[in-house]
Amino acid sequence: MNKITIIAGARPNFMKIAPIIHAINKRSDVSLTYRLVHTGQHFDEKMSHTFFQQLNIPEPHINLNCGGGTQAEQTAAIMVAFEQELLAHPTDLVLVVGDVTSTMACSIVAKKLNVKVAHVEAGIRSFDMSMPEEINRLVTDALTDYFFTTTHWAGDNLKKAGVEEHKIFFVGNVMIDTLLANRSKFKQPDFWSAFQLQPQSYFVVTLHRPANVDEPDNLKQLVSEIIENTNGKPVIFPIHPRTAKVLQSTGITANHLHIVEPLGYLEFNYLVEHAQAVITDSGGITEETTIMGVPCLTLRDNTERPETISIGTNELIGTNPKALKPALQKILNQDWKKGGIPEKWDGKAAERIVDCLIKL
Repeated sequence: MNKITIIAGARPNFMKIAPIIHAINKRSDVSLTYRLVHTGQHFDEKMSHTFFQQLNIPEPHINLNCGGGTQAEQTAAIMVAFEQELLAHPTDLVLVVGDVTSTMACSIVAKKLNVKVAHVEAGIRSFDMSMPEEINRLVTDALTDYFFTTTHWAGDNLKKAGVEEHKIFFVGNVMIDTLLANRSKFKQPDFWSAFQLQPQSYFVVTLHRPANVDEPDNLKQLVSEIIENTNGKPVIFPIHPRTAKVLQSTGITANHLHIVEPLGYLEFNYLVEHAQAVITDSGGITEETTIMGVPCLTLRDNTERPETISIGTNELIGTNPKALKPALQKILNQDWKKGGIPEKWDGKAAERIVDCLIKL
């Protein structure tokens, strides 16, 4: 196996493929070459040249520009464009990461063309079929040849689904590779002084799941509970423009609630690392708070990353706004669990993946 096509469709994907590419580039002892394909699934204004520079990610060899449309339209567009790409640039292996539409769509195309597929973050499950990501995970793992897992639990999920053990490689978490590689470069956001922020004396909020942000009344209740139960401490809410419009329609404001635009990776993680706690509905952030030892409340009824709860600093509190008060009280009373680091979340997952690819 000499040629690998690496797929990225959204901003988190690039954070996952960056360490893999760095690990390939370090291996001068083998003739392993890669082609980086950006499907263009997410148009993100933060995915600028600066983003690639900050994280030392090479520019993609091609952008398929498959953004927009419904789930079906986007899946179809990616499949059509990637089939043409793969026919024009044959490869020995297609490597996909995470659980976005591009992950599933490119896996289907690869297998139809008899190309082997490797899945990074295989075996993760929320067991919630209302999540598009869960469908993407299940379809991708049904087609995958080589499974790279973040935890033993993910490997167990695959074995229960009938995957043979010799195809599963427990390598650790590539998102943590990126976090640890860039931690020394985290940057104070521009608004730090203006909002008079002090370490461990403010809260960070990120919400993006439709169940939390699409209904004005529900979003209003969640934000009201956060405002009322953070003891007047600054609450920093980097917010997507779509969510901002919904929040604006509720008319809710508070002196210590600061709505800011989405931040770059280095600025956002500086904010998280120094926060008293994070309130989120994102899975990836629960991994980062676990590594940085920051208390985390997840506003969801399930999680595909249970290790952030059983080992890390995260707690799943559900989607009922009333669950926020007792959880925030524990944080303010400094009564939160300390948490530990899951096995192999040590910044070397990508090296293990490349070692496996070379052996394969």
